[in-house]
Amino acid sequence: MKLSIPAASGVEASVKRELRALGYGDCPAIQGRLALEGDWEDIARLNVRLRAGERVLLVLEQFSAPDFDALFEGVSAIPWEEYFTPHTQILMDGKCRESTLMAIKATGGVIKKAIVERLRRKLGVSELDERGERAVVNFEIYRDNATISLDTSGDGLHKRGYRVRTYEAPLRETTAAAMVESSFFHAGKPFADLFCGSGTIPIEAALYMRRIAPGRYRDFDFTKWKCAPAGVLSRAREEAAAEEVRGELAPVFASDISPQAIEIAQFHAKRAGVEKDIRFAVQDMRRFSSAERYGVLISNPPYGERLRCDLFTLYKDFGKVYRSLPDWSCVFLSSYDGAERAFGGKVTKKRHIFNAKLTCSMYTYAGKRPVK
Repeated sequence: MKLSIPAASGVEASVKRELRALGYGDCPAIQGRLALEGDWEDIARLNVRLRAGERVLLVLEQFSAPDFDALFEGVSAIPWEEYFTPHTQILMDGKCRESTLMAIKATGGVIKKAIVERLRRKLGVSELDERGERAVVNFEIYRDNATISLDTSGDGLHKRGYRVRTYEAPLRETTAAAMVESSFFHAGKPFADLFCGSGTIPIEAALYMRRIAPGRYRDFDFTKWKCAPAGVLSRAREEAAAEEVRGELAPVFASDISPQAIEIAQFHAKRAGVEKDIRFAVQDMRRFSSAERYGVLISNPPYGERLRCDLFTLYKDFGKVYRSLPDWSCVFLSSYDGAERAFGGKVTKKRHIFNAKLTCSMYTYAGKRPVK
């Protein structure tokens, strides 16, 4: 089967490295989606283990769709009766770009009509009650070509299940995971997040360090479809659990100036099962120091949308803290235009990433390599 992994803009490289590490080779990235082939075992495995990918889509068909008639015929040719029952709750999710068909709501309506008419005919029913399992049909119309997929994940893969309490300016779990994966961090290295907020970055770092699968406790839509073999999800969870790193590891450090943020972060870390791997502190980032060598700072500092303070000074002081750690590396995300100039020093890498509908930049400052 053809599979597709959507990735947020700027994190495609992290997803590509994840897929390579899982044994899927060098998967091509096309229009923000990673393409590969697999079976139901792979669908379960990818849903359980992907950290930076947004969803796992099962690609059903690709065809030319210059108008609604061609779209209707193309969708009607898909054997929906192999996937759905008369009780399946069919939902639409999609986008249209650079095409004759640009009205998303109308396009989704034509697709659903084609699905319903085929199901009525093939299943021999007059009505679909849609009171059963959920199935999200994903469509993408790009340059008059349609890609029709089934969303095997259901809720986005960023919904790990541990983050249930809100705090201002949250960072998506998949974005935090991409920041950790693309940094210089690995188990045994010193780690610090000096603006931890509700704890997403240090929690994702601890999960990464322990090799704990982010989807180990949550469910996925495909398990409720009649076409999915029984037991694939439990086998994927067992495989992931066998690779977890146990035993004592150096804790990651996470601080924030807000006591409320730290209380929420500790709550989330406990839900994620990594509370013993993170040392939290209510602390101004200017007070941070460390005698350990070759550590990594990874943070999502304030951008200014909700902050009433001198951002330039904040980032300048953040840069001073980093430079007081001569062997450390640093990765931070920000939409503040003056971030690079205020932080100072020569940036090693800079890439654009969307976070909370804001165009941000992820700045990477490489420290010294450890002496072997």
